[in-house]
Amino acid sequence: MAQTPTHLTPETLGEFRSAALAEAQAAATPAEVEALRARLLGRKGQVRDIFALLGQAAPEQRPLLGQLLNALRQELEAALVAKPAAAPAAPPRPVFDFSLPGRLPPRGRLHPINETIEAVKDIFKRLGFEVAVGPEVELDYYNFEALNIPRDHPSRDSFDTFFLHDDVLLRSQTSTVQVRVMESRKPPIRVIAPGKVYRPDTVDATHGFLFHQLEGLVVDEGVTMADLKYVLLEFARGLYGKDIRMRFRPSFFPFTEPSVEVDISCFVCGGKGCSVCKKAGWIEILGAGMVDPNVFRYVGYDAERYTGFAFGMGVERVTMRRLNLNDMRLFLENDLRFLRQF
Repeated sequence: MAQTPTHLTPETLGEFRSAALAEAQAAATPAEVEALRARLLGRKGQVRDIFALLGQAAPEQRPLLGQLLNALRQELEAALVAKPAAAPAAPPRPVFDFSLPGRLPPRGRLHPINETIEAVKDIFKRLGFEVAVGPEVELDYYNFEALNIPRDHPSRDSFDTFFLHDDVLLRSQTSTVQVRVMESRKPPIRVIAPGKVYRPDTVDATHGFLFHQLEGLVVDEGVTMADLKYVLLEFARGLYGKDIRMRFRPSFFPFTEPSVEVDISCFVCGGKGCSVCKKAGWIEILGAGMVDPNVFRYVGYDAERYTGFAFGMGVERVTMRRLNLNDMRLFLENDLRFLRQF
């Protein structure tokens, strides 16, 4: 412990300084620091007592001793301030209630669009189809030319297709995959091609600039319209129920001849007429037809030997009809309150 000197000289003051700073360095707890501060620097502390001795010193030493005393007081104050403050009290440990139910982490699930794609893929896989994919950035040849779509067709205008360059575009249909598959192999072929497609449509309840299609292709010897109807009827019954009925209506597509629009009996009212089918009793689900012989010539198939059929559907519209929705924009808003319903 630092002892208060009985007489004041630079030497006695230096001894007191060394002892006091050593005590300040050794103080480890907040209580020890506060006790040392009171003893050294308090109103009745040792430094105050040493200042009282200044009047007894020789007059010629008083200025030097006064400077040393002021420096000592500042040094001790700095040394004690630098010591750590009182540590905060540790919070009480919570008592775990083992009777509470566990907190499960949130679980994800398939988006309704992907769920529909997987359901349709499962149906066609059972019918012997395989899944084929292709690039979303395509050449004009695969998107139009090889599909028997003439140069003056409206869909080849820049207002109806996202052109990236003269002959490069974002595909507007997954029929491009059908052409690529036929180029890569010989019949028999039985494939479906799901994927994103792009068209510069104004976004509304039934249109979007990005949507999903799923198209199918069968090529072999002796394939007929009866095979097409059988496959599509099995698909419709697998997706909407075994009581579904189907009908074909004449239509036109450049890459199929003859072409048909395919309707199914309303799966809500059973064909009696309701708000879903707009009182018609029928709901259009896809377009289809027999592959035009001109398409076979582009890929080098013998049109006299082989026949085939193709079909295509918009996945968003199929999903809307499955879930009885009236606005396809709901699929892209990423509102979990909506998505968690399905």
